[in-house]
Amino acid sequence: MSNLKIVGPALPDMPWEERPVGSKEIMWRYSANPIIGRDALSTSNSIFNSAVIPFKKGEYNYAGVFRCDDTNRRMRLHVGFSVDGLKWDIDEADLRHRMEAYREAFRSRYENSDIIYASKAFLNKEVARIAEAEGLCLDVSGGGELACARSVDFPMERVFVHGNNKTPRELEEAISAGVGRIVLDSRIELARVNEIAGRLGVVQDVYMRITPGVEADTHEYIRTGCEDSKFGFTMREDFAFRCVADVLATPNVRLAGLHCHIGSQIFALHSYPEAVEVMVDLMARIEREYGIRIGELDVGGGLGVAYTAADRPASIDQFAETVTSAVHEACARHGVAEPRLLAEPGRSLVANAGVTLYTVGIIKTLPNIRKYVAVDGGMSDNVRTALYHADYEPVVANKAGQPRTEIVTIAGKHCESGDAVVIDMPLQHVDVGDIVAVFGTGAYNHTMASNYNGQPRPAIVFVKDGKARVTTRRETYDDLMSRDI
Repeated sequence: MSNLKIVGPALPDMPWEERPVGSKEIMWRYSANPIIGRDALSTSNSIFNSAVIPFKKGEYNYAGVFRCDDTNRRMRLHVGFSVDGLKWDIDEADLRHRMEAYREAFRSRYENSDIIYASKAFLNKEVARIAEAEGLCLDVSGGGELACARSVDFPMERVFVHGNNKTPRELEEAISAGVGRIVLDSRIELARVNEIAGRLGVVQDVYMRITPGVEADTHEYIRTGCEDSKFGFTMREDFAFRCVADVLATPNVRLAGLHCHIGSQIFALHSYPEAVEVMVDLMARIEREYGIRIGELDVGGGLGVAYTAADRPASIDQFAETVTSAVHEACARHGVAEPRLLAEPGRSLVANAGVTLYTVGIIKTLPNIRKYVAVDGGMSDNVRTALYHADYEPVVANKAGQPRTEIVTIAGKHCESGDAVVIDMPLQHVDVGDIVAVFGTGAYNHTMASNYNGQPRPAIVFVKDGKARVTTRRETYDDLMSRDI
């Protein structure tokens, strides 16, 4: 074996290093070669890099084929692309696979179930098309999201309308369009829906959003199921139960189901069975005292994702197992028929599919204080750090194979001291003109973007089968002034 040689020319520009001193291994691992974790794809049980080759110069330099054994033991191939051969971007097939994984995870455990994509996480026309093609329903929380769905002919019967203050105009647009369900948030909204539906000559299917009094383990700003919430009908003093009678007595609506949502970016799943127990108990009481069987139950979404290596979110399968088991058991315990079950993930579908690329413009070192690296964006395209103190683990894309030797704060370009992408994070040595990639920005970034300081919002680029295409163009200065008179 000592005479073993690799025959043939080496592929150009492939990351390589000589055999480590003292190594007697036939094959050795390049010290910077990444170990691709199983959570690189939310659907995976294990990931193997099958082949890597030089691809093209420019946006990417390498292409790779990755085998993913998913949590149901099915093998799938994914295409990845890389600047340096070490850090990889997964194409949009991952988003489709997550949608498929959610659908199958629930239906394999609970046949009468559907998945609703929470479009507030990220929505443009292309994502709406993908959700429709994958057989998902769509959650919209405003007239603009509904308009986007209508623009691509998304089936209106699969649209669910949310929001704590739907305007009369938004409600009329929704009812006129023939949406499947409107999720009622208040008595005032009930009256509005009844009036509009009556005027249009239809009976509108509705859910009641119930606040179950369950505190999820997440940031206080994104808890939505606790007693002190602006959302839904509170369970305190039997208010929600008494409001059921109001809905049943309203002529132009039909109570099709109940809805709850306990929060977002949730790692600990124990709150979901608690919420299910509250909801099924309410269903049983409604059937017992009002003689009405609740046919549908929407348990919301909220499953978290890993923004850093320290984050340990549950898998889609674990989430589905927790929720479906809780519904099966609660229905059996309370003696009610199992309803159609719906879940509405957003972040866990789309967050990891997104990467934001910034260009370094200014570097400023304050001795014994901090090193600032200023980029051409910030809180206008990612407000989460300023709003929630969110954490990320960025990389200098053109130096991804180099060690992280510096502690830096990546600052945005806006006129706020709190405008930062990351604060005091290890990073490769940074030079002006470098490209900083921030991962996990597919959810609640573009949809929460603003034009603060007159900053045009960035373009959205999708990658599929090795080809990149713009699905939402970059804003122009003319766009910023287009509404001015």
